[in-house]
Amino acid sequence: MATTSSASRVAYRLNRFGRAPRITKSLRKDRATHLPIPHVPVLTTREFAPNRLKDHYHTTLADDLMYLTYTHEPSGVERKAPRQIRLKFDPEDPYSKFRHNPPVGGSQVGKKPAPPSTPEDTVRLEKIQIHTFIKESLQNKSALLSPIMMLRALTGETAKGGGQHAVEGIQLVKGRKAVGGWIRPGVPVGAKVDLRGQSMYDFLNTLTEFVLPRLRDFNGIVLPPKSSSSTTPSTVSGVVSFGLPPEAMVFFPQLEVNVDAYPMLSGIHIHFVTNAKGKGAQDKARALVSGFQVPFVRR
Repeated sequence: MATTSSASRVAYRLNRFGRAPRITKSLRKDRATHLPIPHVPVLTTREFAPNRLKDHYHTTLADDLMYLTYTHEPSGVERKAPRQIRLKFDPEDPYSKFRHNPPVGGSQVGKKPAPPSTPEDTVRLEKIQIHTFIKESLQNKSALLSPIMMLRALTGETAKGGGQHAVEGIQLVKGRKAVGGWIRPGVPVGAKVDLRGQSMYDFLNTLTEFVLPRLRDFNGIVLPPKSSSSTTPSTVSGVVSFGLPPEAMVFFPQLEVNVDAYPMLSGIHIHFVTNAKGKGAQDKARALVSGFQVPFVRR
């Protein structure tokens, strides 16, 4: 009799339509939606699909970038400490104890050396940020609806989409301070979206295969002149930026199928954000972006 009951218990456990196991761990609930938050990160299904550009980076591009951007440093030789340009006040001095200590000698951001060249520090693409500025939204906030719909169609990103709680979706860009009397703090002036992971490579693939080849007047991202300074904050940030006019938006397949659904197409700014820092960071970022078939030109 005991054998029969144990066999039936096993059969019940193997039943496809059996009762789901209970989760003993209490789940936190989202305050906005009142839905339980899983205790493990939930990924979208496309995270498991192979990606051509991602495989190209790990199999070919990463090794080439390591070879091109490698800086040899002799072993046993330590780097010199950066020169201290901030005045050192006596913390016990009652006159300077609670006073503001501003930097002396200007910004030293452009003079910081790049980190040591290691396989773990090879330049890589961290995110792609797309943003648009709508001047008409200062008088009418409804002018932002069409750009928000356009960005959502281009990227497919929604807030916490696909169970990823780190996905922020389309965000409104608001003014931080008054500029010329026509931008006020807190007033929405545009929209932006940050792409990471699979969606980042999907947008990059669409950009290089469908949009850029169809632009007649686009020969490549314009490089600065050779005489430009290499110690400015923009050259040590490791970010490559360029813009597309409103006429180029119709070349995206997501918008080309139904252009009439967007009453006002606006241009976008695209920023390729990498992990490169220090001197030569922007050159490393350009080498990475050019490896993904994005052209550059010098005029």
